[in-house]
Amino acid sequence: MLTLRLQGTGQEAQFSPRKVVMAGFTGRDQAAVQKHIEELREHGVPAPKRVPTFYPVIVDRLTTAENIEVLGHKTSGEAEFVLLFKGDEIYVAVGSDHTDRELEEETIVKSKQMCAKVISRDVWRYEDLKERWDELLLRSWVGKEGRETLYQEGRLVRMMTPETLLAITKERIEGELDGLALYSGTLPMLTGEFVYSGYFEAELLDEKTGEALRCAYRVSPMDWFVYED
Repeated sequence: MLTLRLQGTGQEAQFSPRKVVMAGFTGRDQAAVQKHIEELREHGVPAPKRVPTFYPVIVDRLTTAENIEVLGHKTSGEAEFVLLFKGDEIYVAVGSDHTDRELEEETIVKSKQMCAKVISRDVWRYEDLKERWDELLLRSWVGKEGRETLYQEGRLVRMMTPETLLAITKERIEGELDGLALYSGTLPMLTGEFVYSGYFEAELLDEKTGEALRCAYRVSPMDWFVYED
C-alpha cells in the first residue's frame, strides 16, 4: 500500500499496486523514437523487434522512497509520467524507471527487475488536466548531490496520449486494471549518453497553474559488501 497525496487538496490517496508495467519507445514522433533506440544501441542495448514495447515489473519494486540501493555502479533513471488506476479514477504521478544498464545489454526484462521504480508522493487526477495534457513539461536532472545537469526535457505532446497508451497496453494485460501502475516510456537524453549519478530528479510541470509533481532520490551502490571470486 502506498500513501499518496492529491496535490492542492490536502487529501490522501491510498494506492495498492497489483500490476506494474513499463512502456517504452512511446513517442508520437517516430524519428525521435529511433533516435532513442540508436542511443541505446550505442550502449549495447539491442533494438526492440517492435515499438512500443512493454515489460512487466515485480510489484514490490514500486516505491516513493527517497533513497534506493543498487547492486552495481552502472544504473540510471529515466523520467516518465505514471498512470495509477484505482477503481474508476486515474491518478497521474511522475516517476523514474531506474534500470541496471549492464544487465540491460543481456536482457531488458530482467534488468527492469533489478532496481526500484520510484514515483512521486504527490499525484493529480487525470480528469483535471486532460484538456491541457500535451502542454505539460517532463524533465529530469542528474548530479552528484542534487540538481546539477539537465538530463531530459520535453512536453507530453511528444509522447503517446494516456488513451492511446492504455489501449495498446490492454492487449498485453489479463484481468482488471484496478491497481495497475503504467509507466509511459521516456524522452531522449540531452547528454547523449547515460549518466550514472548519485542523485536523480524527475519533474512533471503544469505551467498554467505553476504546480509540479516531483520525485527525487539518491542512489547507493552496495559497496559495503566484499565479494570473493
